[in-house]
Amino acid sequence: MSNPALERFIEAILMVVDEPVNEVTLAHVLDQPVENIVQAIGNLLPTYEDRGFELRQINGGWRFYSKAEFAPAVEKFVLDGQQSRLTQAALETLAVIAYRQPVSRARVSAIRGVNVEAVMKTLVTRGLVEEAGIEPETGAILYVTTSYFLERLGLNSLSDLPALAPYLPDLDRLDEVLGSLID
Repeated sequence: MSNPALERFIEAILMVVDEPVNEVTLAHVLDQPVENIVQAIGNLLPTYEDRGFELRQINGGWRFYSKAEFAPAVEKFVLDGQQSRLTQAALETLAVIAYRQPVSRARVSAIRGVNVEAVMKTLVTRGLVEEAGIEPETGAILYVTTSYFLERLGLNSLSDLPALAPYLPDLDRLDEVLGSLID
């Protein structure tokens, strides 16, 4: 059953959010049962098929996004000629944090083999990484990825990250080769 008034309230809220909002939060704000919110969102989804934007569920919540086919124009408008892409070092550091979190800066540096202090500051400033406590043994600050990181990658959770195993070298074969060099 359609509830046009509720659908318009949901649209109005989703137009102003900075990050995805889940059904429970919408139900609380609008003083509605969660089932009504789920039904209203279900009714809204097909109404955006012929639009430049869509309603997507990302990181456990809902938000409006530009459709992928319009990304080049939107990117040009937003960036206005500015280059805001992450460097290769930042991408590598972000990958280490994403797969090893929570992780200290020293551990990330050890894995990458270089000092990552400046890169970590960049990732924190951009809201992709945040502090998440202290490592009990060393007192080092631990870092994790943020919900903004998930949102930017279009993931609902960290479990949606692709498996690394297909991209890693065959360690058994590597041990075999190294062993033959030592013998």
